[in-house]
Amino acid sequence: MTTANSFSADYQGARARFREHAKRAGGTLDTLAHPETGPDGGTLSTEIACFGDRDAPARLLLISGTHGVEGFCGSGAQIDLLRRGEMRRLPAGVGVVMVHAINPYGFAWRRRVTHENVDLNRNWIDFAAPLPRNPGYDELARAIVPHARTPAALSQSAAALGAYGEKHGQTELVRALSGGQYAHPEGIFYGGTAPTWSRRAQESIVSEYLRGAGMVGIIDYHTGLGPEGYGEQINTHPRSSADFRRAHAWYGAALASVADGTSASAKIAGDGLSAAPALLPGAQVTAMALEFGTQHIDDVLEALRSDAWLHAYSDPNGPQAGAIKRQITEAFYVDRDDWRGMVAGQSLLAVRQALAALASAVSPAP
Repeated sequence: MTTANSFSADYQGARARFREHAKRAGGTLDTLAHPETGPDGGTLSTEIACFGDRDAPARLLLISGTHGVEGFCGSGAQIDLLRRGEMRRLPAGVGVVMVHAINPYGFAWRRRVTHENVDLNRNWIDFAAPLPRNPGYDELARAIVPHARTPAALSQSAAALGAYGEKHGQTELVRALSGGQYAHPEGIFYGGTAPTWSRRAQESIVSEYLRGAGMVGIIDYHTGLGPEGYGEQINTHPRSSADFRRAHAWYGAALASVADGTSASAKIAGDGLSAAPALLPGAQVTAMALEFGTQHIDDVLEALRSDAWLHAYSDPNGPQAGAIKRQITEAFYVDRDDWRGMVAGQSLLAVRQALAALASAVSPAP
């Protein structure tokens, strides 16, 4: 089997390939239609494939495409599992739910955000409460996504960002940029003013397909942070918590926590993994993001800024779109067989670890 054949060149190809292999693997397949269309005018949808006993006491949820363009990686990892026959060898008492392209708009348009220009992992907050503030982003908003991309405007932008970093330190600069903001809808890492279509879709999927499970594992595939090809295993809980210790027992000593600074990811509010336990009040939830490195963080942020400008102030189908779409795709997907092989191998290990832990929990050794 060639791992590269699990990865696709575009959203439409990924969706077709996922549907084909999910059916071949014996899964039941459901579809949620998205209200928007892709750049080719084609339909968009989120696919849900179920394997094993749909009423199993333990279930594993695998999510791709939370951040749209990162779906190239997550889709490939999911299809690789299907092509290897992993879903035909599930332990007793364990079912698997695969969610393919929870943000199909971002996947198809090669954007990290949803069609509302919202970062889905900043959207899981209580919008009835006061919105979180990010004074650092407020100060830098015009520099982060300038209205023009002329040499003069870009020079002024770089100077403003550099000055902020000099004054507050690079860690604070990255936190201001990526920690999430709710005041600049044209900007990056925008959390929105209401639940997005993708958040509502995920809520309904979790409620319907994981209902009744006592033990739930979640792996959410991401890219863009850390060393190239390394799949950092990220937990949102402090290392001292029972939740982190349980995830550590599942996955091992490499597990990182955003709560104590051991992860390449900044600590954020509004991510889907932190929100999951509230959607499953009767279950013990062990959630992990699997984050694969691509490029240097500065290049990733520049790609996001370019894409935000393209959609806010230019023409996403215009003459500058091609270069910017290549830039953002390369920031979140490395089009090489060695990188794809690293993704597939580390995904396979993590999924087998999760399945083993779930099986042990529902069928403990005598």
